[in-house]
Amino acid sequence: MGEFQDGKVTPPHYTGHRERLRERFRTGGDAAMADYELLELVLFRSIPRQDVKPLAKQLLAAFGSFAEVIGAPEARLRTVKGIGDATILDFKVVHAASRRIARSEVTKRPILSSWSAVIDYCRTAMAYEDREQFRVLFLDKKNQMIADEVQQTGTVDHTPVYPREVVKRALELAATAVILVHNHPSGDPTPSRADITMTKQVVEAAAPLGIIVHDHIIIGRDGHASLKGLQLI
Repeated sequence: MGEFQDGKVTPPHYTGHRERLRERFRTGGDAAMADYELLELVLFRSIPRQDVKPLAKQLLAAFGSFAEVIGAPEARLRTVKGIGDATILDFKVVHAASRRIARSEVTKRPILSSWSAVIDYCRTAMAYEDREQFRVLFLDKKNQMIADEVQQTGTVDHTPVYPREVVKRALELAATAVILVHNHPSGDPTPSRADITMTKQVVEAAAPLGIIVHDHIIIGRDGHASLKGLQLI
């Protein structure tokens, strides 16, 4: 609520701040805005009557960046005082929208000619998950994406992968090529010995059926690694 001055109620101090921040975004976009300011704009919707700048800065201190806050698991977000259902829903909507946008960039054209869009899409989908996910991008003869499916979800550092299941699903979708993708919740995308072994097993199972494994991409918060680029397949 506002305060009384000269018999009148003055609006809370954050009201003017909110409008100034909205106007900066309307006129200049996000380029000149700090992460905490962009986060404030998102928080304005779910927390209408509060100064949210301290909360925005607290979230960034806890998670590291705007993207990491928006992509953080619900359970971890709930550990931050002041974050409730409405805020979590808004964060998940923003995250879902970013995935849809990144996916559209991948599906518009052959994947191998838009590799940076593939990496952006995979990072948006997986970089901030707190458990390992193993997903497969299934491609047709034109190397356009037929489907993107999460095949397995594991613990914080291990996901069981069954090469024959990957190949079986490729045959069901009439895919002629696949790209394997998984994340390392530790943040370090360096492939492990198990990653390399599993990839070779998928390659060996797929080759006799005419299915090509273009790459295995490992996604981490700190970047990504390509087994093909590292000449490991």
